[in-house]
Amino acid sequence: MQAWQVHELGEPGEVMRLAEVARPAPGDGQVLLKVRAANINFPDALMCRGQYQVRPPLPFTPGVEICGETEDGRRVIANPALPHGGFAEYAVADAAALLPAPDALDDAEAAALHIGYQTGWFGLHRRARLEAGETLLVHAAAGGVGSAAVQLGKAAGATVIGVAGGAAKASVARELGCDVVIDRHEQDVVAAVKEATGGRGADVIYDPVGGQAYAQSAKAVAFEGRIVVVGFASGSIPSPALNHALVKNYAILGLHWGLYNTRNPELVRHCHEQLTELAARGAIKPLVSERVPLTGAADAVQRVADGVTTGRVAVLPPTENGAAA
Repeated sequence: MQAWQVHELGEPGEVMRLAEVARPAPGDGQVLLKVRAANINFPDALMCRGQYQVRPPLPFTPGVEICGETEDGRRVIANPALPHGGFAEYAVADAAALLPAPDALDDAEAAALHIGYQTGWFGLHRRARLEAGETLLVHAAAGGVGSAAVQLGKAAGATVIGVAGGAAKASVARELGCDVVIDRHEQDVVAAVKEATGGRGADVIYDPVGGQAYAQSAKAVAFEGRIVVVGFASGSIPSPALNHALVKNYAILGLHWGLYNTRNPELVRHCHEQLTELAARGAIKPLVSERVPLTGAADAVQRVADGVTTGRVAVLPPTENGAAA
């Protein structure tokens, strides 16, 4: 089969190489899956660089989120068991963690439903306890993680303010349903949030960016607001001033979604049921901006790493007739 492999650490576009390799053999409790679509996540790029908390042995195949097909023909969503990741024709995954792919979504959309939407659901509902009528601020609203949070916030009845960088991404944020869109290249984010909320600030702030975005969050959060720290796509990990959290009376909430897979897997399944129901009634639908063939995976991962994509980019391995899925 064909699979992308990383033999040395570095930029994805430089270190990912397409090779002909043997199909992976499932271990105890694992199953072999035919990859129907693999979604690109920012951690794939971090893994190539050796900067992610999970460091698979070299060589490894990146790709942490797929829609796959079991040997008996079931369409499932899975997180491949590294080092046999999803940017390949076949991957392996833990049988107990497989989730049914929603009928309402195609393969690329189903592959994009899992990590970003689970992270959004846990962040907004489990951690921040977002309520209808509250104001939600989403940084990087046009990106893969941010776009999921925007849709989930709207589905929960919140007023959603989206922050995006540049006119094109701001346009995508509007199309996603943001009530207010702030172009951070053209506007003062904190002032714009205060203006949009009558000086009150945002009740919940969803931050997958870190760095300057977190500094803006601390200034734009409302009394008794909650800042959900999801990641550090900017590459800069902030050091919060806890005295500021005290005097403004807000909460800083960390979210590492992967922990729920080991600490409370039943909650992951419950979340998937909620997401499947939302997808069935059209309340959420992953924004897949590009569908690229397997041969284009390295370039696509690099573009995600560079922050120039919107929504999700899906990698589609060839079907039996040689065409992309």
